[in-house]
Amino acid sequence: MSFLGVEQSLSGRRWVGPGVEVDRASEMMAQQTGLPRSVCQVLARRGVSAMEAKGFLEPKLKELLPDPREMKDMEAAAARFLQAVQRKQRIAVFADYDVDGGSSAALLLVWLRQMGLEATLYIPDRIDEGYGPNVPAMQELAAAHDLIICVDCGTLSHEPIAAAKGADVIVLDHHLGGETLPDCVAVVNPNRQDESGDLGYFCAAGVVFLMLVEAGRQMREAGAKGPDLMALLDLVALATVADVAPLIGANRALVRQGLKVMAARKRPGLVALSDVSRMDSAPSTYHLGFLLGPRVNAGGRIGKADLGARLLSTDNPHEAAALAERLDQLNTERRDIENAVRAAALDQAEARGLEAPLVWAAGEGWHPGVVGIVASRLKEAAGRPAVVIGFDGEEGKGSGRSVSGVDLGASIQRLAAEGLLVKGGGHKMAAGLTVMRDKLEPAMERLSELLAKQGAGQGGPADLKLDGALMPGAATVELIGQIEQAGPFGAGAPAPRYALPDLQVRFAKKVGESHLKLSLSDGMGGGVDAICFGAFDTALGPRLLEHGGARFHFAGRLEINTWGGRQSPQLRLEDAAEA
Repeated sequence: MSFLGVEQSLSGRRWVGPGVEVDRASEMMAQQTGLPRSVCQVLARRGVSAMEAKGFLEPKLKELLPDPREMKDMEAAAARFLQAVQRKQRIAVFADYDVDGGSSAALLLVWLRQMGLEATLYIPDRIDEGYGPNVPAMQELAAAHDLIICVDCGTLSHEPIAAAKGADVIVLDHHLGGETLPDCVAVVNPNRQDESGDLGYFCAAGVVFLMLVEAGRQMREAGAKGPDLMALLDLVALATVADVAPLIGANRALVRQGLKVMAARKRPGLVALSDVSRMDSAPSTYHLGFLLGPRVNAGGRIGKADLGARLLSTDNPHEAAALAERLDQLNTERRDIENAVRAAALDQAEARGLEAPLVWAAGEGWHPGVVGIVASRLKEAAGRPAVVIGFDGEEGKGSGRSVSGVDLGASIQRLAAEGLLVKGGGHKMAAGLTVMRDKLEPAMERLSELLAKQGAGQGGPADLKLDGALMPGAATVELIGQIEQAGPFGAGAPAPRYALPDLQVRFAKKVGESHLKLSLSDGMGGGVDAICFGAFDTALGPRLLEHGGARFHFAGRLEINTWGGRQSPQLRLEDAAEA
């Protein structure tokens, strides 16, 4: 049965409320624990019992962090790493060009600097070199270094790693592994095929952090002391959120603690980036995912690939300010490029039809640095896995994004094994690929088949799941603060979503190119402000702007808006329906 009788909202979705079991469990939990009902609702929906509630609300790393040795090759990786440190050998860090790669590299660079060593940073150019280790780069690094550490890449790089003659190689990664592993000192990856997959939720920075935990243990066993690892958790939190790793298990504790470290403003790069991003409140997962992450990513997308890692690892405030300013400029340029590609890709995908198991688009000259973001937009618009490919001549480089329950990375890897792609790989929710023009249509057709077998493309837009209804007067700063106790929220741990029923639009204004700012009223003195990002990319924006005095049910997530030092509740609007 639909919630508030909404069978088809303005975005075409049916609204579904909490089940009777969740309501009963949250009520019982409130009685047993004395916690606010709103918090108990969130915990009950996540399957947390009254006995587990206290531990869930106060996640502790010492209880949740797994023993690093649960991962294969971990002891060997840490031992070789420490050997290089003790012998003052030449170390190179080869990283991916995204936030996870940059943060992973920064973790190692900062740790090594505190031990008195300066490592070489190498991040490949997205366009000229593509993702991951390549033969010329690895040969060049091997000629001048004793140890190469590949972070957020390398698991499928058999030939490039074999080319690193004269140097040892360690891989610290989280991307899906193949049937065989590269021949090197260690491949530490929770998503190797011979791993259980229990720790597969870690991003690469989480894997690097666990390696540093193991290195610290081996140092203590030898009577030595290493750098303070807790001070590095801001980098782990940034990578975890920006790489859309699920906020479950140890990731909850890593992010919660990392946000506290970030709030202390000790890392020059993150301080400078927060300032150019005009962050005016304590850092949250929203800031990491939507303000800081895209700016760190901008260097790898359309600028110089190493800018993000350099920013995150520098201890010089002046260098940090200059790098943050440059990344902010690149992020603005990236938006302009993305908007042009997105419009063309959406037109093409709509012409092909948005009802298939796979939504895809390809175009000549589309910048490879934005195809992943555009794929995300297509996925959101269609509620299906999406792939976007930019061609340069006969070769196309593309990126895909998936929906919950559909493993895109494994399907892309299968396409590569079948010879339909030059190369491809990734993880469940995101993947990259290279394809020749003459294989494009058969490759997409085959990928659509593989994804359909996993259930992609069944039904229309997904139901919108709601945690209950609130009147505007109940949406207070205090309530939002209570709900935040159950965070952090993000991938795998969605923030609660509420309906605010039967309200009038008192004020509506278009903000920027596609956003909508609203003031909502119940007509009895109660009201709340709302913001709807991307409203004019959907039917929501035009209808609510030209509301004609109609009343609507509104749905979204509550947040605290800080402006001029004052805090007020705000609804981050996701959907609406005629009341």
